[in-house]
Amino acid sequence: MSADKRIPVTEETRRELHDLKKPGQTYDDLLKQLVQQRRRQDLEQRFRELEEADRDELTPLSDV
Repeated sequence: MSADKRIPVTEETRRELHDLKKPGQTYDDLLKQLVQQRRRQDLEQRFRELEEADRDELTPLSDV
């Protein structure tokens, strides 16, 4: 079941969202896309942090 909610935004933000929106795309679809992109970026950043930590803590096999 879907419930429509209003999200108050400034006129500037509404214009920016409108500029990002593709023809025929709903604001709901645009926001879902932006959320997915952000989650992907956050996950990529987390992987980079883990790789950095691994590099600092692990001994290369050639040194064993």
